[in-house]
Amino acid sequence: MTEQETSQQILDFDVDFNAAAANVEIDPPDPNFTQTEQTEFRKRFVDVPRPVSRLVGQRVTNRIANTVIYIVLSIMCIVWLLPFFGIVFESFRCESTGLEGYIFPKKWGFDNYVRLFTDPTSNFLRWFGNTLAMGLITSVVQTAFQLAVSYALSRNRFKGRKFLMNMMLVFGMFPGFLTLILLYTLLSDWNLTMTNAPWGLILIYIASSGMGYYIAKGFFDTISHSLDEAARVDGATQMQIFFKIILPLSKPIVIYTILMGFMAPWGDFVMATFMANNTNNGYNVAAGLQWLLTDSMINDYYTTFCAGGVLVAIPITILFMLLQKYYVAGVTGGAVKG
Repeated sequence: MTEQETSQQILDFDVDFNAAAANVEIDPPDPNFTQTEQTEFRKRFVDVPRPVSRLVGQRVTNRIANTVIYIVLSIMCIVWLLPFFGIVFESFRCESTGLEGYIFPKKWGFDNYVRLFTDPTSNFLRWFGNTLAMGLITSVVQTAFQLAVSYALSRNRFKGRKFLMNMMLVFGMFPGFLTLILLYTLLSDWNLTMTNAPWGLILIYIASSGMGYYIAKGFFDTISHSLDEAARVDGATQMQIFFKIILPLSKPIVIYTILMGFMAPWGDFVMATFMANNTNNGYNVAAGLQWLLTDSMINDYYTTFCAGGVLVAIPITILFMLLQKYYVAGVTGGAVKG
């Protein structure tokens, strides 16, 4: 049965019901009732308003509300996606390499993508390799530190636990670039800046990874402690409980933590630029592509920059789409008060 036939049946039933209700006769009250009882009887059963159709009106209201919501969401999506489509279109423009006043190319081609890999000025492969290495190493080490700290704070009760948790939350409120000069001076003494900036950035990313414990800890809090107690009765150690019981039940938060650790280096611009200190081989993709937009290069490399932005976005987008359900489960599962 189609939706139109179903709606018509509901409307016919509603009309018939109102017609029948309008013709219904109410027996008069018992003559032995007192005047007060008769008045109350008439107020409750005789003088009540006749049933009116609400279903059709509610359906119309819901359709109008849904239409307005869809229109607003569609406008928001267009506004949000317009810059991305603009970059994609600009990356295929071949008639010029600079910034123009229109979006749709007059001549389409892959010249900018070829130039991105062949032009020695861009050095895109080095930037991409630096970022990929930072993402892989950071995701593994940061996940190990963060899950270990989160498990310890979730399962153990020790003196100073609340104070430690509060202090890490407070310190996490301060942006990392407040310590840029100090970090650069320290890493420069260890020869971890400029060309070796990726290694210094890896050290920065994983050094404070334990301070991001709150999401993973919230997820671990949702796992029943009775599982730990049963495992201890069977002679399991803390490490065995963590690896054989807790982690298999924590796949969403593990994938969420890995995903966050992998994505961080791809979008880091301030720290990466400062640590590389104008050294081309030390850039990540964010700092390297921005370097193509400097005043002296934007007219020659703007479309190349757009091509690089598209290539960088593809693997991150695919990875996020494949792991989206785990990302959502990890965030919602960890968003509890422990």
